[in-house]
Amino acid sequence: MTSDDQKRAAAEKVLEFIEPGMALGLGTGSTAEHFVRELAVRVRAGLKVRATSTSDRTEALARELGIPVVTLDELGAPDITVDGADEVDSELRLIKGGGGALLREKVVAAASKHMIVIADWTKHVGALGAFPLPVEIVTLAPHTTMRRVAEVVAGAGCRGNLISLRGGERPFRTDQGNFIADVTCEFIPNPNELARSLSGIAGVVEHGLFIGLCQTLILGHSNGLEIVTR
Repeated sequence: MTSDDQKRAAAEKVLEFIEPGMALGLGTGSTAEHFVRELAVRVRAGLKVRATSTSDRTEALARELGIPVVTLDELGAPDITVDGADEVDSELRLIKGGGGALLREKVVAAASKHMIVIADWTKHVGALGAFPLPVEIVTLAPHTTMRRVAEVVAGAGCRGNLISLRGGERPFRTDQGNFIADVTCEFIPNPNELARSLSGIAGVVEHGLFIGLCQTLILGHSNGLEIVTR
């Protein structure tokens, strides 16, 4: 199977976890989009669910496909949130935010009773850090915040601490109007420690390290699926 086939197969497998009447969190990105489309087929066939989205893009797609979407406050705690990941390690720690939706993704995941991550096998890594770590920052004095982020990343023992503002001179803005700084860590020796340190920086809204949130990982391989639970 191609990488896209593996993602689709993982998305189809998640449907076995979905029961009528459930409240769902809908993730963002190409892999999560497969799940939204597969879910919509079931909804059109009569499955009754309510959902909240992790981005404006996902909300627009869900509404277009006929999936009922409400705010997280209206929904309450999602029974299951289904999302993708840019990297996932053996402890089911994640790097997310390549698409810029990490803040809403983390808010929804943290509110959920169960988070299921779907991905193709290439996202499963021995150690986090090869994928640039997204850090959402306020628009006030972004370079001041970025310098502090770089200091913390270097102090955490990462092999690289290059940092850039996504979009450069015309910065990318998240759905919440913030900027994204991408940090080249190369290797993160202690993701838990780095997550705590980044959260303590004034000007950092949220970071792309998702620790202790994913309970189930469904990986697509060329010859089938692998399910990992925490």
